[in-house]
This record gives sequence, structure tokens and C-alpha cells, in this order.
Amino acid sequence: MARASGTPSDGFRADAAGTRPDRARGQVTGWPAVALVAVAFGVAMLGTTLPTPLYPLYEQLFGFGGLMTTVVFAVYAAGVIAGLLLFGHWSDQVGRRRMLAAGLVLSAVSALVFVLHPAVGWLLVGRVISGLSAGIFTGTATATIVDLAPDPKRAGLVAAAVNMGGLGAGPLLAGAVSQYLPLPLVMPFVVQAALVVLALLALVFVPEPVRPVDRPQLRPQRVQVPAEMRGVFIRAGIAGFAGFAVLGLFTAVSPSFLGELLGEHNRALIGGVVFVLFLASTAGQTLSPRLGGQRALITGCGGLIAGMVLVGSSLPARSLGLLLTGAVIAGLGQGLSFRAGLGSVTAAGPAARRGEITSSFFVLLYVGIAIPVIGEGAASEAFGLIPSGITFATFVAALAATAVVLLTLRARADTP
Repeated sequence: MARASGTPSDGFRADAAGTRPDRARGQVTGWPAVALVAVAFGVAMLGTTLPTPLYPLYEQLFGFGGLMTTVVFAVYAAGVIAGLLLFGHWSDQVGRRRMLAAGLVLSAVSALVFVLHPAVGWLLVGRVISGLSAGIFTGTATATIVDLAPDPKRAGLVAAAVNMGGLGAGPLLAGAVSQYLPLPLVMPFVVQAALVVLALLALVFVPEPVRPVDRPQLRPQRVQVPAEMRGVFIRAGIAGFAGFAVLGLFTAVSPSFLGELLGEHNRALIGGVVFVLFLASTAGQTLSPRLGGQRALITGCGGLIAGMVLVGSSLPARSLGLLLTGAVIAGLGQGLSFRAGLGSVTAAGPAARRGEITSSFFVLLYVGIAIPVIGEGAASEAFGLIPSGITFATFVAALAATAVVLLTLRARADTP
């Protein structure tokens, strides 16, 4: 079904036939409806990063090392990619609310797997299911917010902020709950399941913004980039890959850095460090439109380089202050470059293939969140945390510097 254009005054988009879906009694429209979808979006994304401060406990329980921790984290990215490609565009045909509910159910199933099946194999299963939930929500919840919002321009910012805010809230919540409540490997997921129930109830009051088609064609999304925009895609993709590698590093490996190098084992603190990174990313995404696409991309890459220099320096110095400062600067850089890169990619592509191009971009980003982190985990077991961490920081800084060079050359070529 074609995405609608126009913005009626009550916050609904007109469908392809020029009519609007019916609203059931008790359902709300406009920004209240957006707020309810944002709650569901935040809860779903929160569940994907919930295990972050719990990894040291799993390492003690099952006796595995840093490499296995990064693998447990990274299979989540495989689930996200599968969710994006298999289900990311289904909501256009079967309806937004139905797919949002499916994503929340998968989030609850993931929580139950972590609680009921405490074994390494089941941890992997739980992470894949969590990734599928995120893959569904990343596109569907963003489209729903844009559909329902009275102001589409502000809707994109709301969706981006909720996405990153939810990702950052997961470690913060799990860290506090596991540190100060009993049953540290159970209570965070009980809280998550309760939040999922509230999110499902919130969806009851949200109207369906699209009309489901009678005979949906539920085919996998293609991963392909038109030849005429591959230069734009490569430049934005390198910056995005570097930024998401930073997110993966902090989400998967920061508990080991804090515990083994700094002697900080408080799980609430671990969650707080990761939250700072995602909060800075949200701020960067907010600032990105003010700088403009090209400048935001270059500035963001500069932030990634500076942040990685500080993060790399914090390891041999065993300095929490340097690590936090690096997280803030790298997070700002990631937010700036991600928002600008996504905007440049969607603007350069043909409108009829925008969904396909966006999915391809996110597939690249989630490869960036997984593969480098697994490499860092393997290197940490072979050479130690400090050498592997410095190497990782250097790798990300080099990627960001490459993006800066390519962007600068492109800007000079475009200047008469």
C-alpha cells in the first residue's frame, strides 16, 4: 500500500484513496497518539540492551570469556537484520498496529527466554528474538509516528530520540534493578515484561493509520543500492558503520572495561556509562539538522575521532573520567553523522525505492555494530583488554577519518 501524503488536521494521513481510516471510540489522535506509540517504541528498544550490565554475571555463571560475551551481543544484530529484511515493510500491507503488537510479543518472549532458560544456547536464542523485535520496530514504529504526527518534520526527530533513548534506558534500568533488587538475573526481565504489557495496552488507544490490503504480498525486502547514488551511500555508510561500531563497543564490552581495568563492578554505574553514550547520541541527532547534511557528517566524524582518542587513552590510564568524556564526544559525533548520513541517503535515492535503500543502509549499520565487536572480543582474549581496546579505537577513528577525506573531496568537486 502506498504511503500517504498530506497531513489532515487531526494528525492522520490520508491513504492512497484519499480517505482516512476509522477511529474506534476511546482512541486518540495527533500528538497523544504519537506519545503512546513512543512508549511502545521505547519499551521495545529498551529490551534489546537490557542484558548489557548483566554480562559479567553471565560470565561468572557460565564460565565464558569476553569473546563469548561479544558473540551473545552480536547475534542480536543478526536478528535485527533478519527482522528488517523479512518484516520491515509488512506494516504497509497488514497494518501498523498489528506489526507493533507482534514486535512487543517478541520482546516479551525474549525476556521469558532469559528468565526460564539460563543456559548459553538459550541466551543466543533470546538475543536473536530480541533482534527480531527491534527489526520490526525500527521501521514500523518510525512510520507510525510519522503517519500520526501533525508535524512530519518533528515526527522524525521524535522517532530518532525515542529509538536512542530506549536503547540507552535499557542498561540504566537493568543496572539499577540488578544492583539493588534481589534476583539480579531475573528481576530486570520481569520489569521488562511488565512494561511490555503496559505498551500493549497503550496500543489499544492508537488508531490504525493505514488500511490493510486484502491480499498482502509479504516478500523479503531487497538489499540493493542504485548505481547513481552509491557514492553518497558509501560516504554515509562509512561514517554510520564507524558510529554504530562505537555503540556496539560500549554496549557489549564496557562492563569488562569497567570491571577489569577500573575495578568498577557496580552494575548501576555500568548502565549509567552506556546511557550517557546514547543520551549524547540523541543530542547529536537533535543538533544535526541545524548544521546541514555535509557539515553535520564531517563534524560528526570529527567527534568520533576525538571520542575514540579519549576512549583509547582511558584504558592505559585506567581513567573513568576520560572514558566518560570520550563516550559523550563519540556519542555526539555518532548522532550527528548518523542523522545526517541517513538523511543524505534517503534524499539521494529514488522515492519509489526509498524503503529498499533505507533497509540496505540499516543492514550495513548493524553489521557495523556486530562484526568489529566480535573482533574486539577475540583480540581481548588473545592480547588483553588494553591492546585490543586501543586497536579498536584506532580502527574506528581511521574509518571516521576516511569518511572525512571522502566528504571533503566530494565537497571540493562540487564547488565550482
